[in-house]
Amino acid sequence: MAKARFMVVSGFLGAGKTTSMIAFSRAINEKYGKSAIIANDLGAKNLVDADYTATTDLSITEIAGDCICYQTENLVDKLNRLAAGGADVIMSDIPGCGIGALDHVYLKLKDQYPGEFDLMPFTCVVDPERLRMILPERATINLPEEMRFLLDAQMAEADLIVLNKIDMLSEEEIAADVEFIRTAYPDTPIMAMSAKTGEGAGAVVDYLMSHAAAAEHREIGYGSSEFIAAEEKMCWYNRRFFAKRTDNANIDFNEVVDDFMEAIRDGLIEAKRNVPHLKLFAAGEGEDFVKASLVGVDYDIDYERKLEHDYTAMSIVVNARAVCESETMAAIVDEALAAIGEKHGLACHVLFTECFGMMDEGRGNGGRASR
Repeated sequence: MAKARFMVVSGFLGAGKTTSMIAFSRAINEKYGKSAIIANDLGAKNLVDADYTATTDLSITEIAGDCICYQTENLVDKLNRLAAGGADVIMSDIPGCGIGALDHVYLKLKDQYPGEFDLMPFTCVVDPERLRMILPERATINLPEEMRFLLDAQMAEADLIVLNKIDMLSEEEIAADVEFIRTAYPDTPIMAMSAKTGEGAGAVVDYLMSHAAAAEHREIGYGSSEFIAAEEKMCWYNRRFFAKRTDNANIDFNEVVDDFMEAIRDGLIEAKRNVPHLKLFAAGEGEDFVKASLVGVDYDIDYERKLEHDYTAMSIVVNARAVCESETMAAIVDEALAAIGEKHGLACHVLFTECFGMMDEGRGNGGRASR
């Protein structure tokens, strides 16, 4: 039996990793065999990306609770199960500001499970808007200076850098961004695509299928004071709740979603904080769903799709990766939930909530007591 191929897709918050994996998966299925996607996140199993990919005809599974960097045995088990199920190519993302997967995933698999998997190029997906953080003009996009370190480190450890969202750029802008990346990272191949439209995705997949990972350590500053300073700025927020009209009337839940996300935006602005990525998903009947995202308080809400029908009730999942203290973020979302309940006549029942800072005390000790 042929060995399964495996690759990691990294990228800054809002770069389009999930959409990219979906585009790659479709191109692989059409030309190279059967693909599978692993959705990875730090929180529990309440992920927008997992719910969203479940609406496609693709193979999707989750690894939650922590980054795959620190779940090697779990990752290997998932890879073996997917391969046994017929997957020829398996890809996983890592949490949106994550770095270090080269050492903690690729090199661990290479050293601890030699010859079991064919490692494909470690791919970093880059969003043109986030790229502005490290361009020579150093555009201000209201994210802390520490975030620049993470973006630079992600590209520095990649085998392949893919400029995404070219459907939003002119030919001149694409050429300028590609030239900057090529100059800044001269030893790393650079390609461009739009995961949303599919333009260029097939060419990226052709490259991935015909090349292997270098799987060699690169010094990117993982664990450095710059890394710690960046991580200290971030918090993770996940919530799933059930919203139902108190009078059982059907309403347009697109308006509910819009008001909810705008209320979170307003709260962050008032607190002088930001959210590099806020994602929301809610499914109706059949293939009807809404998926919305916000990549910063200064940006418009982006809708992958809106609901086509009205509903009296809906289960909604929201994930946020915020540059904000965890307590502040929790209060902001609570206030936003109360606001949509009052405005739209909703009774909102919270099914699950977690909110934690990347460096919050107690997060990594498994609940053990302190003395």
